[in-house]
Order: sequence, then C-alpha cells, then structure tokens
Amino acid sequence: MLAKDSMLTIPQQIENYGFAIVPEVLSDAEISALCTALRLSELPRSRAGIRHAMKDASVAALARDPRLLHLAQETLGPRAIPFRATLFDKSPTSNWLVVWHQDTALPLKEPQEVPGWGPWSVKDGVHYAHAPASALVQVLALRLHLDDSVAKNGPLRVLPRTQDLGVLSDEQLHELSTKVDAIDCFVPRGGILAMRPLIVHASSKSQSAAPRRVLHIEYASSTVIQDGFRLAIT
Repeated sequence: MLAKDSMLTIPQQIENYGFAIVPEVLSDAEISALCTALRLSELPRSRAGIRHAMKDASVAALARDPRLLHLAQETLGPRAIPFRATLFDKSPTSNWLVVWHQDTALPLKEPQEVPGWGPWSVKDGVHYAHAPASALVQVLALRLHLDDSVAKNGPLRVLPRTQDLGVLSDEQLHELSTKVDAIDCFVPRGGILAMRPLIVHASSKSQSAAPRRVLHIEYASSTVIQDGFRLAIT
C-alpha cells in the first residue's frame, strides 16, 4: 500500500484506492494443507486452474473462515457472504497475460431481461451477466496467495482509485492505463489482496520458474445482489 497512507485501516484503503494488501492471514501450514486439498480435488481443472472452486469442501470452508469473513464484512457489512471462488495457477507450463480490464460478470441463478444487465453467457451450466456498477459496488474479492507474488511471476497490477469510475469501455480502459501509474501488488504466501471488481487491473506473463497460485474468492453484501437477481454459489 502507499507508504503515506500506511495508517489507514483496511476498509479505508479499499475505499480510497480500491484495494489493500493484508499479509500473514493464513499460516504456512494452512496454505500447505489447502494446496494438498486442491491438488486432490476432483473438480474439473484447466491449464489455468479451477473454475467454480466453491464446490470443493475445503474451499467452501475457507471462504467462511472467520478471518476472511471479517475482512469482507468490514467493507460489505455484516451479511456479506462468499459466492464464487476461482483458482488461478500461473506457472512456466501454464502462462498468460491479462490486459487492463474490470471484473463485471456475475454468476446468477436464472436469467432475466433487465435493463443494465448483459450480455449473458453460460459457463459450465451457470448463467452469467455483465452487471451494472450499482451491483458491482456490493462485491469484494479476496485473493489468497498460495505462493509469494513477486515481480518476476506475473503479479496483479492495479490502477489505484479507478474503482469509482463505473463500468468503462475498452477505449476508456486504455486511456487510463496511459495516465494512471500502475502499482504491482506483491503479496507474500498466506497473504490476501482485497480488491473491488471495478478497479482496473491486469497481469503480465510470468518470467519465473516458480508458480504463482491464487485462490480468488468473491463476496457480496447479500445473496440478492440487485433488481431481484440472486447470486449463484460457484
């Protein structure tokens, strides 16, 4: 986090900048046990990781761990719940870059034609819609790092203070990337990067032989996100 604001609380950092880094949330032993559980998981796995990881019992239990729930509830309120988890597994054999973007798609129990929502898609049987900013402000992601995130293994990069600009076009995203100084989010193993979905972010390819595994867990202030839409638990 920016040194001049090191005295801000985690919720204040998220409010001001759209993200915060929280080190040493889980112990090394807890991370090792989680890595083993994920390696043995029977969930479908791609080269990039596991989608809909909340279906794994160990992930679902972790998402409701008091330490993570407290972080989410400090920002979203006392009814905050986890609804989606994704394992990102970046390594020398599975390497990719992600251009500047925002996370705007939400998993929903059923589709409805409502202004401001869409386009729609279906992934692994789950309905997704790109949501309006008024719904996305009710969401917070906690990115639990299973490995150290360092300069050479493709860390997440963010454009601070962009979380309040609404849903942006590709042209607006590109313009911001040329005007706002990016911050590389270096997070130690067992630490968490808390981030708003609308903060503009990206990542480069890894240049390291070391893996960069991240369990990305998303929380919402309520199961009913807005306009009668109910979140699907994935």
